[in-house]
Amino acid sequence: MNAIAKATVTTATIAALTLACGSEKPAPARPSAGLARAQNGSQPVAVTLPDTVTYAEHVAPILYAHCARCHRPGEAGPFPLLGYADASKYAASIKAVTEARYMPPWPADPAYRHFRDENVLTEQEIALLARWVDQGSRRGDPRREPPAPVFPKASQLGKPDLVIRMPAAYPISGNGTDHFVSMKLPFSIPQDTFVRAIEFVPGNRKLLHHMNAHLVNYTEGAKSRLQGGRWFAEANAGHMDVLDELGIKNDDGSDAAMLLSVANYLPGALPTLYPEGIGGYRMSKRGYLIMHHVHYGPTPVPATDRSYFNVFFDTVPPRRPTYTLLLGTLGRSPVVPPLVVPANTVQTFRTQFTLPADISVLTINPHMHLLGKTFLAYAVKPSGDTIPLVRIPRWDFRWQYFYTYEKMLHLPAGTTIYAEGIYDNTANNPNNPFKPPQEVREQGGSMRSTDEMFQCIITMLPYQPGDENISLDPGQNP
Repeated sequence: MNAIAKATVTTATIAALTLACGSEKPAPARPSAGLARAQNGSQPVAVTLPDTVTYAEHVAPILYAHCARCHRPGEAGPFPLLGYADASKYAASIKAVTEARYMPPWPADPAYRHFRDENVLTEQEIALLARWVDQGSRRGDPRREPPAPVFPKASQLGKPDLVIRMPAAYPISGNGTDHFVSMKLPFSIPQDTFVRAIEFVPGNRKLLHHMNAHLVNYTEGAKSRLQGGRWFAEANAGHMDVLDELGIKNDDGSDAAMLLSVANYLPGALPTLYPEGIGGYRMSKRGYLIMHHVHYGPTPVPATDRSYFNVFFDTVPPRRPTYTLLLGTLGRSPVVPPLVVPANTVQTFRTQFTLPADISVLTINPHMHLLGKTFLAYAVKPSGDTIPLVRIPRWDFRWQYFYTYEKMLHLPAGTTIYAEGIYDNTANNPNNPFKPPQEVREQGGSMRSTDEMFQCIITMLPYQPGDENISLDPGQNP
């Protein structure tokens, strides 16, 4: 499985760019103390808790802030958490998964680096949830409950200006093997426009493992017919060079203009929106969104998928387009040693790359498969200063986020980016796809989950003075 199949920035490019429920009385003000395990599992942390914990006063604010975004109809959470009836039904589970630090999912270590939209419960919040459950999951006074949050329907970003859907439901064979395919989704709009963001919404979250989307823009008269014909092409062994089979070339046989990686999806990933003017694309009035590198996991019974894209327009062209720098598998730097993990071993692999020009880093996306155990990335400036980038102490294939920094991160020319991944190919790894373990390796870019990859994917801009002071909050104007 590959997040970005090919790097879209070469060394030369960077250089050229200069780069139910009672109503108890409110809890008394008299608090009691307790201990909670620290986030990193080391020393207990002292917390102060009210004698009585209720949903209305203490639990609802936590669930609405940290859980409801995904635990709502149509999203990834398997059940909603939008009211007391929801929360009380799953109270025991809430306590168990939060005490285990399994939920909310946030694999990155907040003690190493902070990110925008960081979704980590404090020790106080975890202890509150536990005491609420231990005390019988009391509701408290409903009048004290905060209003349930209101989210956009079928989107994490808002109401889209355009929805582009698959022409039909895609049939997934129930033959118990990985399934790879590329698809073309036509669109037609009144006029050329600009796009601030494109959000991918998976139709079959259980089976769809990853997807990269490219935007094909046709100039006036270049493509006479968009609809009809073959709209998907299947691939073998995860190698995805099948775009020519979809007939996306101009009518005269020349290549159509294509923007790479305008939207991406990985397990658990949420769409990224940058401040206005950063990123974005030009969209012609006629074209395709190409669902490239689509990987469906094995299923023993036939299934279908009808994924779609939400497109958000902009009134001005993007001032600063983003670029991708890919390290490791299929990228600008080799994996050392070559990515081969013998059976019954735990192995460490590294990659590094020295920047030829100044860049501003926006987002980092670590990527490994099922044998991943830990991931670490950092940068060392020419001055010798070390810059933490991301650390994942417990790799989880199901949650592969695009981590966006709170502010642009300036890395000057001559900085070396280092990434280190540890892989566990033993029977102690519950995610090991082979029992007993067998040798697993990188297979020339194969995207099967049972093969391996090691990638550090960086979204960046050529540096401009003052970038390090620019907030990446999408509500801010740079």
